[in-house]
Amino acid sequence: MKKVISILAIFVLISCGAKKTTGSTGLYEVLTTQSDGGGNIKFFEILTEPNEIKMLENDPLLAAKVKESDTNTSNYVILNMGEKNTSGYSIEVVNVEETDKNIVITVKENGPSPDTMTMQVISYPYTVVKINSKKEIIIK
Repeated sequence: MKKVISILAIFVLISCGAKKTTGSTGLYEVLTTQSDGGGNIKFFEILTEPNEIKMLENDPLLAAKVKESDTNTSNYVILNMGEKNTSGYSIEVVNVEETDKNIVITVKENGPSPDTMTMQVISYPYTVVKINSKKEIIIK
Protein backbone atom coordinates (compact mmCIF):
# COMPACT_ATOMS: atom_id res chain seq x y z
CA MET A 1 0.00 0.00 0.00
CA LYS A 2 2.86 2.38 0.82
CA LYS A 3 4.36 1.73 -2.62
CA VAL A 4 1.10 2.67 -4.32
CA ILE A 5 0.83 5.89 -2.33
CA SER A 6 4.47 6.73 -3.09
CA ILE A 7 3.96 6.14 -6.80
CA LEU A 8 0.82 8.28 -6.80
CA ALA A 9 2.66 11.08 -4.97
CA ILE A 10 5.47 10.96 -7.54
CA PHE A 11 2.93 11.03 -10.36
CA VAL A 12 1.21 14.09 -8.90
CA LEU A 13 4.52 15.91 -8.55
CA ILE A 14 5.56 15.08 -12.11
CA SER A 15 2.20 15.88 -13.68
CA CYS A 16 1.92 19.23 -11.94
CA GLY A 17 4.29 20.53 -14.57
CA ALA A 18 8.01 20.39 -14.24
CA LYS A 19 8.38 23.98 -15.31
CA LYS A 20 11.88 25.05 -16.22
CA THR A 21 12.70 28.64 -16.98
CA THR A 22 16.15 29.77 -17.95
CA GLY A 23 17.51 33.28 -17.76
CA SER A 24 18.61 35.28 -20.76
CA THR A 25 21.91 34.44 -22.41
CA GLY A 26 21.86 37.38 -24.82
CA LEU A 27 21.00 35.56 -28.03
CA TYR A 28 18.15 33.42 -26.72
CA GLU A 29 15.99 32.75 -23.69
CA VAL A 30 14.06 29.58 -22.87
CA LEU A 31 10.69 30.92 -21.75
CA THR A 32 9.20 27.62 -20.64
CA THR A 33 9.73 23.87 -20.83
CA GLN A 34 6.69 21.77 -19.99
CA SER A 35 6.12 18.04 -19.80
CA ASP A 36 2.51 18.44 -20.93
CA GLY A 37 0.40 20.87 -22.93
CA GLY A 38 2.07 20.78 -26.35
CA GLY A 39 0.73 19.59 -29.69
CA ASN A 40 -0.20 15.99 -30.40
CA ILE A 41 2.20 15.76 -33.37
CA LYS A 42 5.91 16.55 -33.53
CA PHE A 43 6.56 19.95 -35.09
CA PHE A 44 8.73 23.04 -34.72
CA GLU A 45 7.07 26.39 -35.34
CA ILE A 46 8.90 29.67 -35.86
CA LEU A 47 6.85 32.76 -35.05
CA THR A 48 8.13 35.86 -36.85
CA GLU A 49 5.10 38.03 -37.52
CA PRO A 50 3.69 40.32 -34.79
CA ASN A 51 0.20 38.78 -35.05
CA GLU A 52 1.67 35.27 -34.59
CA ILE A 53 3.75 36.36 -31.60
CA LYS A 54 0.74 38.10 -30.06
CA MET A 55 -0.98 34.70 -29.76
CA LEU A 56 1.62 33.69 -27.14
CA GLU A 57 0.19 36.36 -24.82
CA ASN A 58 -2.94 34.18 -24.43
CA ASP A 59 -0.89 31.49 -22.67
CA PRO A 60 -0.83 32.17 -18.89
CA LEU A 61 2.72 30.78 -18.63
CA LEU A 62 4.01 33.18 -21.29
CA ALA A 63 1.86 36.30 -20.93
CA ALA A 64 4.29 38.11 -18.62
CA LYS A 65 7.33 37.02 -20.66
CA VAL A 66 6.19 38.17 -24.11
CA LYS A 67 6.39 41.93 -24.51
CA GLU A 68 4.84 43.84 -27.38
CA SER A 69 8.12 45.71 -27.92
CA ASP A 70 9.85 42.37 -28.62
CA THR A 71 7.68 41.60 -31.66
CA ASN A 72 9.84 43.85 -33.87
CA THR A 73 13.22 42.64 -32.56
CA SER A 74 12.72 38.96 -31.66
CA ASN A 75 11.42 35.70 -33.07
CA TYR A 76 9.87 32.90 -31.04
CA VAL A 77 10.22 29.16 -31.55
CA ILE A 78 7.78 26.50 -30.33
CA LEU A 79 9.31 23.02 -30.12
CA ASN A 80 6.65 20.30 -29.82
CA MET A 81 7.76 16.74 -29.21
CA GLY A 82 4.36 15.23 -30.00
CA GLU A 83 2.34 12.65 -28.11
CA LYS A 84 4.25 10.32 -25.80
CA ASN A 85 2.80 7.27 -24.04
CA THR A 86 4.66 7.74 -20.75
CA SER A 87 6.07 10.47 -18.55
CA GLY A 88 9.75 11.36 -18.59
CA TYR A 89 10.06 13.03 -21.99
CA SER A 90 11.34 16.55 -22.68
CA ILE A 91 12.69 18.65 -25.52
CA GLU A 92 15.47 21.16 -24.96
CA VAL A 93 17.69 23.66 -26.72
CA VAL A 94 21.28 22.45 -26.63
CA ASN A 95 22.92 25.28 -28.54
CA VAL A 96 22.09 28.48 -30.43
CA GLU A 97 24.61 29.94 -32.85
CA GLU A 98 24.41 33.14 -34.84
CA THR A 99 25.99 33.33 -38.31
CA ASP A 100 26.07 36.23 -40.74
CA LYS A 101 22.81 35.13 -42.35
CA ASN A 102 20.89 33.08 -39.80
CA ILE A 103 20.42 31.57 -36.35
CA VAL A 104 21.07 27.83 -35.97
CA ILE A 105 19.26 26.10 -33.09
CA THR A 106 20.33 22.61 -32.03
CA VAL A 107 17.52 20.70 -30.31
CA LYS A 108 17.70 17.53 -28.23
CA GLU A 109 14.80 15.21 -27.47
CA ASN A 110 15.12 13.44 -24.13
CA GLY A 111 13.33 10.26 -23.15
CA PRO A 112 13.13 8.34 -19.92
CA SER A 113 16.06 6.11 -19.07
CA PRO A 114 15.33 2.42 -19.69
CA ASP A 115 15.75 1.64 -15.98
CA THR A 116 13.55 4.54 -14.84
CA MET A 117 10.05 3.90 -13.60
CA THR A 118 7.59 5.99 -15.63
CA MET A 119 3.90 6.65 -15.36
CA GLN A 120 1.68 5.31 -18.11
CA VAL A 121 0.15 8.65 -19.01
CA ILE A 122 -0.05 10.42 -22.33
CA SER A 123 2.10 13.55 -22.32
CA TYR A 124 2.81 16.30 -24.84
CA PRO A 125 6.22 17.87 -24.03
CA TYR A 126 7.08 21.28 -25.45
CA THR A 127 9.47 24.20 -25.09
CA VAL A 128 9.10 27.86 -26.09
CA VAL A 129 12.24 29.86 -26.91
CA LYS A 130 12.69 33.57 -27.55
CA ILE A 131 15.42 34.40 -30.10
CA ASN A 132 16.70 37.97 -29.77
CA SER A 133 17.16 38.40 -33.50
CA LYS A 134 15.04 38.67 -36.65
CA LYS A 135 17.43 36.57 -38.76
CA GLU A 136 16.24 33.38 -40.47
CA ILE A 137 16.12 30.42 -38.05
CA ILE A 138 17.36 26.92 -38.87
CA ILE A 139 16.51 24.07 -36.47
CA LYS A 140 18.76 20.99 -36.31
